[in-house]
Amino acid sequence: MSEPVIDVVGIGNALVDVISQEDEAFIASEGLRKAAMTLIDEQRAHHLHGAMGPSTEMSGGSAANTMVGIASLGGSAHYVGKVRDDQLGEIFAHDIRATGVGFSTSPASGGGATGCCLIVVTPDAQRTMNTFLGASVELTPDDLDLDLIGSAAVLYLEGYLFDPPGAQEAFRVAARAAHASGRKVALTLSDSFCVERHRDAFLELVEHDVDILFANAAEITSLYRVETFDDASQHVRGHCEVAALTRSEHGSVILAADEVHVIDAHPVEQLVDTTGAGDLYAAGFLYGYTHGHDLARCGYLGSLAATEVISHVGARPAKRLAALMR
Repeated sequence: MSEPVIDVVGIGNALVDVISQEDEAFIASEGLRKAAMTLIDEQRAHHLHGAMGPSTEMSGGSAANTMVGIASLGGSAHYVGKVRDDQLGEIFAHDIRATGVGFSTSPASGGGATGCCLIVVTPDAQRTMNTFLGASVELTPDDLDLDLIGSAAVLYLEGYLFDPPGAQEAFRVAARAAHASGRKVALTLSDSFCVERHRDAFLELVEHDVDILFANAAEITSLYRVETFDDASQHVRGHCEVAALTRSEHGSVILAADEVHVIDAHPVEQLVDTTGAGDLYAAGFLYGYTHGHDLARCGYLGSLAATEVISHVGARPAKRLAALMR
């Protein structure tokens, strides 16, 4: 097998993130489901966008944030996601390329508009996400560059994208292409609601197609329908090579065949916004993994990247993460 030329290729929902800081009264008045991700239609998206106060807008989506984090650490990353040939689609493409991440997926010429994620951050640093998926769900195997996927050390799949049948098939085709080239496949479960909707399919993916799994405590216990984190940990160890399980302020646990690493959370002076914490944890971990570090170091880098992103508003690093490494 040839040596990989890219560290990570990520596949996910290509969205423009719109982030606004609001109070609890806004959550109540708009009937939002706090600290969760809710799918909305285009009409609801227009209403919420108009109701939100001053906002920050940038290319987003979970896997896109992870790819940007890898680039910020000094790694090489490419992103695969579907946008429309509209203004937001152009903004997405320009913005993600400006971060140093490759992006070459052809935009759709019809169908839904470019998707967006409207993120409300409350004073307790919790983020409430309302997502209009738009064109992002139109990704199919035809949008995949299998040579590109085969050239990356790791293929990273975003659980949020797993709803449409075309995207599910794209995941499977991409995973087969990666493994055929001797590469690794990583999956993030993304959110408990994703697990609840696709538990059986996720279990099949984890057991047969996934080498590296990312999940938080709620997601991994939901996946295996168990009450405790420890019980879930025992289940996952036999299903994939590496499981990186995050526990918010309690850090993370990394499990492999005969290894268990408990990684402390990095101290943060002020918790401002938890948006992107899991995405950047994956970025730090995968950067370490693709640069030959041991699993404990990978977890350390994941924690480092997550700590930086929760110290300010937004799901992208405000500082170049490479400068924070030691």
